Amino acid sequence: MTEPYVYPRPEDAARYPFLEHRIEQYDPDEQEARGVAFLELMEQRRSVRTFSEEPVPRHLLEMAIQTAATAPSGAHMQPWKFVVIGDADIKRQIRQAAEEEERINYEGRMNDEWQEALARLGTHWQKGFLETAPWLVVVFEERYSIKEDGSKHHHYYVKESVGLACGLFITALHNMGLATLPHTPSPMAFLTKLLGRPENERPFVLFPVGYPTPDAQVPVLARKPLREVMIDVPDPSSPPER
Repeated sequence: MTEPYVYPRPEDAARYPFLEHRIEQYDPDEQEARGVAFLELMEQRRSVRTFSEEPVPRHLLEMAIQTAATAPSGAHMQPWKFVVIGDADIKRQIRQAAEEEERINYEGRMNDEWQEALARLGTHWQKGFLETAPWLVVVFEERYSIKEDGSKHHHYYVKESVGLACGLFITALHNMGLATLPHTPSPMAFLTKLLGRPENERPFVLFPVGYPTPDAQVPVLARKPLREVMIDVPDPSSPPER
């Protein structure tokens, strides 16, 4: 017989604070309506590579980052740093360094198969959006933190945690009518040096943030249907289909 699940363990509750948690419970019709509305919103999300220079208020970025920081993380270590850049000179330096790495990639590091996979996206080594977008946000993964005594505090499931936070960041931006593109120039070590980040952090992804240009184009792509991304595990007690 399966033992009952007890959470939190009494010995943990004696050491750390816990509280009751409640979420809003909707009736089935409201659940359906909210689910459909959110799906329709997110189906409109696209990665954009041509940005307008129209200003974006900084507080919108702050809200998106606050939303990203609600993501679950391994042992609640919250191993992320969102570095916000609006300075034109620093953006220019980032563009120049990224383009140099990308040029080398396109001219030698990438094999033919990789380049063909990218061809339908219309990408190339030039990354003008890194300079025209009003904001750049570089997300760093924090591999460990430094305690007051100078010792290291290990973090757990860092990449998984930061990936979850980035997904919420993209969603928050789209919900506010802002566009972005997850950009990963490889290698990205130049971002650590250029932005003066400590050795316990590594660049994870770079997001230009802004409004698309009025004539912005995106490739014609189809997302996989539900049947290709969702798999039902059959109930072993159910009779086999005939």
